[in-house]
Amino acid sequence: MSTSVPTVEFDHGAELHAPELYQPQEGLAHSVATLDDIGPEEVAFYREHGYLAVRQAFTPEEMSAAIAGLVDLIMGKVPAFKGITFEAGAKEILPTLSLEQRQDAVRKAWYFVNHEARLKAISDHPKLRAAVRTLLGGLDSEMFQDMALVKPPRLGREKPWHQDHAYFDYPIGTPIVGVWIALDAATVENGCMQLLPGRHREGPIVHFKRRDWQICDSDILGTRSVAAPLLPGGLLLFDGLLPHGTPHNASASRRRALQFHYAPAGITKTTEEERMSHFGGEGKGVSC
Repeated sequence: MSTSVPTVEFDHGAELHAPELYQPQEGLAHSVATLDDIGPEEVAFYREHGYLAVRQAFTPEEMSAAIAGLVDLIMGKVPAFKGITFEAGAKEILPTLSLEQRQDAVRKAWYFVNHEARLKAISDHPKLRAAVRTLLGGLDSEMFQDMALVKPPRLGREKPWHQDHAYFDYPIGTPIVGVWIALDAATVENGCMQLLPGRHREGPIVHFKRRDWQICDSDILGTRSVAAPLLPGGLLLFDGLLPHGTPHNASASRRRALQFHYAPAGITKTTEEERMSHFGGEGKGVSC
C-alpha cells in the first residue's frame, strides 16, 4: 500500500499552564482489575465519584493491534483518512521530519473507526460495551465520538480542566460515559488524567475560551486532584460532567490514548444555544 502524508492541520498554540493547576493528592484513582470485576459496588462508586479505573481492560495483543492501526493512520497509509492534527509547536519543524518522526508531532486523530478496523474493534469490544451499558443503567448505547489523544515527548501540551459535556449538544441530564484507554503507560510525569471526584454532581460549570474551552483556572487553583496513571490496556470510565484535565508532557516518554464517548441510543440532541446556556461563555459576566 502506498504511503501519503496526511492533510496538514495544526492545533492552536497555548502558553504553558501554571504547575499548581495540577496537584494530585496522595493515593491514586480507585480501580478494579478487569472489566469483569464491575459489579454493584463499583457502579455505586461510579455514581458517587464520577469515575472508575480498570487496570487491565485489554490484552497486550489488542493494544499492539490498536497502536499499529493508529500508526498506520498517522503515517498516511489510509489515504481517505484526513483527521490528523499536529501540535502547534511542530509547525516550524514539520517539513524537516520524516514520516516516522511525525508520530511525535501529532496531537490528535479523530473519527477514525470507520477507517481502521483494529481501532473499531476496541470501541466495539463486547466487554467494554457491556460495562458502558451497565453504567448507563442497562440502556443500549451509541458511540458518538472517537479520538486518539497524543502527548508527544516534551511537545505534548496541556488539556485544561473541563467537563466533556460542555462540548456535546446533549440535553442536561443525559448520562454520558467517557472511556479513556492508555496505549502507552500514562504517568503523572507524562500527562495522565487528573480528576476532581464527585464534582460531576454539581452539574454544569461555566467554561471560557482561554488556553482551550475550559473551566477557569481560578476555579481550580488550590484544589487537590486525583491522578489516574494507567498501564497500557488500562482504562478510565468517567461521567460527562466530571471535571478533569491533563498537564503538559515534560517527560521524554510518549503518551498515546484512545478516547470514546457513549450516550443512550436514540437521544435527541439539543442545540448549541441550549448547551451554551448551561456551560456559559464570555458573555455571562463572570471574570476569568
